[in-house]
Amino acid sequence: MKKHFLVAAALLAVLTVGLGVALALSANRSPSGAVSAEPAADAKPVRASSHRLTDPERSELTVVEFLDFECEGCGAMYPVVERLREEYEDRVTFVARYFPMPGHRNSQTAALAVEAAAQQGKFELMYSKLFDTQKEWGEAQESKAATFRGYAEELGLDMAKFDAAVDDPRTEERVRTDQRDGLGLGVQGTPTFVVDGAKIPAPGSYEEFKDLIESRLAR
Repeated sequence: MKKHFLVAAALLAVLTVGLGVALALSANRSPSGAVSAEPAADAKPVRASSHRLTDPERSELTVVEFLDFECEGCGAMYPVVERLREEYEDRVTFVARYFPMPGHRNSQTAALAVEAAAQQGKFELMYSKLFDTQKEWGEAQESKAATFRGYAEELGLDMAKFDAAVDDPRTEERVRTDQRDGLGLGVQGTPTFVVDGAKIPAPGSYEEFKDLIESRLAR
């Protein structure tokens, strides 16, 4: 009887430790697999390392988007931003920053793929590829890492370097840096725009966004 009690106690101890480990892991990862992050104490809308979609010689305005590649709202805003940045490329600096959201199975995986491509000078190509194909992989419950790797091959990336970058903790930390800045600036969802340092609601249309930019440029 005593032997059975000791065995049961040992099993309970193992289960308790296992539960503790599981809880610790879940505390560091959101349900979607996106990296959790603490708000940056020195949060900045733009850093030297931020990815600029336009870089005018004399920038009159800076528009920053905190985005999630799996977010349908971001997908809807993508052609709007593309149209605006083409129109204002010589006057406005457009910046894209990562903000993978909980609840999206592949949001973090997508961000890592884009950042890995960025390390080979192909940020914009992968950025566009993921939004152009979002309907094909978005909302999937299985990992789309292989799909993103296929896109990297299509774009002509060095695949050994791409794979190494995806697995490198520093790539994840680069994504986390954007998240931490977003949280520090009060970003709670995507897409969220910061215009010349001020967080604004996402414009509802191209016309609304254009009017906003024009009003800021006229100041």
